[in-house]
Amino acid sequence: MLERLGSQFETASAGYAAAHGIERDPDWFILKMQEELGELTQAWNKLSGRGRTHGRSAKDLRTSLADETADLLGHVLLFARHHDLDLSAAIARKWRFRPSL
Repeated sequence: MLERLGSQFETASAGYAAAHGIERDPDWFILKMQEELGELTQAWNKLSGRGRTHGRSAKDLRTSLADETADLLGHVLLFARHHDLDLSAAIARKWRFRPSL
């Protein structure tokens, strides 16, 4: 399941990078993960009253939180795929269950 999802993120990311002239070198994968974590933190700060909302509704702020969480998930999977990490096995070791659909 994670491998298939990672493959879907890879297709989307590679297409975006090609269209915008972005070189996805080894550092890019971890730097993008860090960038997305920062954006998720910013979305959380706004939703939890620790940041300026610029008049956005709670619904919009929750949508932003979900969007940034999806971005972070995508970049975690891209990082794992690029480094040939077996996340399913790691989840089984660390969380003691096997991911499934």
